[in-house]
Amino acid sequence: MSDLVEIYTKDTLIEKLKEIREMGWIETARPGNVGGVGNTVEDLLGIKENNLPIPNAAEWELKCQRIKSSALITLFHMEPSPTALKFVPSTMLPKYGWAHKEAGNKYPKNEMSFRQTISTQGHSDRGFMVKIDRNEEKVLISFDSSIVANKHVDWLEGVYKKIGSLELNPQPYWGFDDLYHKAGTKLHNCFFLGALHKKINGIEHFQYSKIYMLKRFSKERFIQAIEHGDLLVDFDARTGHNHGTKFRFRNNRLPELYEDVTEL
Repeated sequence: MSDLVEIYTKDTLIEKLKEIREMGWIETARPGNVGGVGNTVEDLLGIKENNLPIPNAAEWELKCQRIKSSALITLFHMEPSPTALKFVPSTMLPKYGWAHKEAGNKYPKNEMSFRQTISTQGHSDRGFMVKIDRNEEKVLISFDSSIVANKHVDWLEGVYKKIGSLELNPQPYWGFDDLYHKAGTKLHNCFFLGALHKKINGIEHFQYSKIYMLKRFSKERFIQAIEHGDLLVDFDARTGHNHGTKFRFRNNRLPELYEDVTEL
């Protein structure tokens, strides 16, 4: 791909996306990469990452996903409050983390991990869950030690030895307005492409069969998606690196978060 960035108007971008749809099956630009479905379109458009260069218009993002895939789509990264505490690396990882599965092999023997993908629909086997407080307008992370699975009893005892308690205090959270500002900045306007996928001669190919133009991101629909368990919180930290806390949405449901949906 050239270093020169292609410039589009909204209309010329729509026409280019329609051309990509008419191309039929397209070989992935990133073999073996889960992000290949988006990378392939970016290469065809001549853009970097998913920011669409459309001058004199509100910011647009490009999101792509395989149709009939169980994979979650990452909407954005956002660390919980209180932000000054750098909560995940300073509290969740050292106090509630566990030995990384590659500790002593790929990583040092003392490498710790805190990886949880959780929602409002029940606690994880380590007792973590997402909760909504409509009165306080907060999305909170809850911990209930009483329902930790038996296979993690040694880990739970270790947590108690480290902190002398099994309470999550302070409780990490995100304010509704902060989440909406972050999501609105990243996703206020969005082109969403759904791709069929199959392997041809062992190489993944995509057919971009669905194109949606999404406008007016809805705060209420976003919060409802969290309440219904369609939007999950994904922690991914280890001692050597915090990969960031992600808000991830269930497959092909992104249009449900917008008030103005146009299928092209």
